[in-house]
Amino acid sequence: MGDPVTLTPAAAGLIRSLRAAHGPLMFHQSGGCCDGSAPMCYPAGEFRTGSSDVLLASLTVEGVPEPVEFWMSTAQWELWKHTRLTVDVVPGRGSGFSLEAPEGVRFLIRSHLAR
Repeated sequence: MGDPVTLTPAAAGLIRSLRAAHGPLMFHQSGGCCDGSAPMCYPAGEFRTGSSDVLLASLTVEGVPEPVEFWMSTAQWELWKHTRLTVDVVPGRGSGFSLEAPEGVRFLIRSHLAR
């Protein structure tokens, strides 16, 4: 099936920039009603994961010394487990809690059925 989560070049570039400013990073995708397709980017360890979350990927980004973990709520993963997810960047303001919010862009998940 391949990796369940991949990055576009634009997302990788933004991750490099955010890593330089904030240190090691992580993503969490909650599937909430408002930002269901917008993964949140946090300093690594700032968002506490638990038994209701699953680690989908440890993303390797050229120029970033450590993997960037991508977590998702188990309930959301149950809905999306037959898809491949691509983290992309689009213009617009994301959540105020996600590190990219002040940049005028937001991370976005593009999903397609796994084959």
